[in-house]
Amino acid sequence: MAAEHLVCPSCAREHSCDERFCEACGMPLVHERGAEHHASERQRKLRKVKPQYTEGELVQVARAESQPQAEFIANLLLEEGIPCLLRNSVGGYSPILGPREVMVPESAAQAAREALAYQKPG
Repeated sequence: MAAEHLVCPSCAREHSCDERFCEACGMPLVHERGAEHHASERQRKLRKVKPQYTEGELVQVARAESQPQAEFIANLLLEEGIPCLLRNSVGGYSPILGPREVMVPESAAQAAREALAYQKPG
């Protein structure tokens, strides 16, 4: 199997597969076209995270009524490059039921709130 490489989607520079961000412009690196199938689901998700949204203590930006709703919010944030942690807001173990707190690093809080803001059209 040929060695895998990552490329910068912005400047097209090639990088080794152990790097996450372009050293020239800071963009998250992606797999070369056609090599995406070698990456795990976790690796594909992590490549979306923007480095400027990884700093600081975790802060709550939303509350979900269930795990499925929390996962939906987490995926919306990830599409904006914002990592998050879903925390059970009720004591005890409840894998599906119960509310969840959506936590993001402090540097991503404002962007997360903007991404989750709903504005009714017209």
